Amino acid sequence: MGVTEEVLKKAKDYVKTKEFRDYVTSTHFWGPVANWGLPLAALRDMKASPELISGRMTTALILYSMTFMRFAYRVQPRNMLLMACHFTNVVAQSVQAGRYINYHYLGDAQRATAAKGSATPAASSGVQCPPKAF
Repeated sequence: MGVTEEVLKKAKDYVKTKEFRDYVTSTHFWGPVANWGLPLAALRDMKASPELISGRMTTALILYSMTFMRFAYRVQPRNMLLMACHFTNVVAQSVQAGRYINYHYLGDAQRATAAKGSATPAASSGVQCPPKAF
C-alpha cells in the first residue's frame, strides 16, 4: 500500500468518527468558516482602485483580527482555524493599508490625476468631456 493510499484511508476513517462529526457541527468550525468572508473580501479588493479603501475601516479590521487572533490562540481548545482566518485577514488588511497610505499620503493620487490629465487630448484643448456613467 502506498503512502498516499494510507493517508487517504486514515482521513476517510477519521471523517467517519464521532469526534469529527462533533467538530463539524460546532461553533469551533462554523465560526471561522463564516469569518473567512473578511479576508477573502480583502484579497478580492486588492484589484480595486485604492481610492475606494477606507483607512478607518481597514485600521479597525486589523485591530479586530489581531484581537481575535489572540483569542483563538488562548481559548481552550485552541481554534487554529479561526487563528488562520484572522492571520490572513491581518496580512490582507495590512496590504490594503499600505495601498491606502501610498495613494493618499505618498503621492499616488497626484500621479494618477496627472496621468489621467495628460492621457486625454480633450484635457489639453479645453474641451469638456461628458461625465462617465457608473
